[in-house]
Amino acid sequence: QVQLVESGGGLVQPGGSLRLSCVASGSTGSIYSMGWYRQTPGKQRELVAAMPSGNSPHYGDFVKGRFTGSRDNAKKAVYLQMNSLKPEDTAVYYCYIVVLDTSLSEHTYWGQGTQVTVSS
Repeated sequence: QVQLVESGGGLVQPGGSLRLSCVASGSTGSIYSMGWYRQTPGKQRELVAAMPSGNSPHYGDFVKGRFTGSRDNAKKAVYLQMNSLKPEDTAVYYCYIVVLDTSLSEHTYWGQGTQVTVSS
């Protein structure tokens, strides 16, 4: 099993910044991808940043250069630096990890979610 622990959410004013962190533990095996999604009530979960192994990160269209995702493979960690935050960025942010087992089947695990609230 794989566990993901997130941290770094909170309340921030419009235009401010936050940095989210997520660390994986357990039998991660071969990591295929790590990243972040977000969800607001009544809406589907949407991609924020995906960081597949060996490929460039890609972001949701709404990011528009404001967010930067990164990984630390040695720590099995993924980060999301969010700048120029807007009220519409308010959501629960979930990190995820996709791992490959010995038969190259993909397994996706999710963090518990961390609340980000952008408000004055």
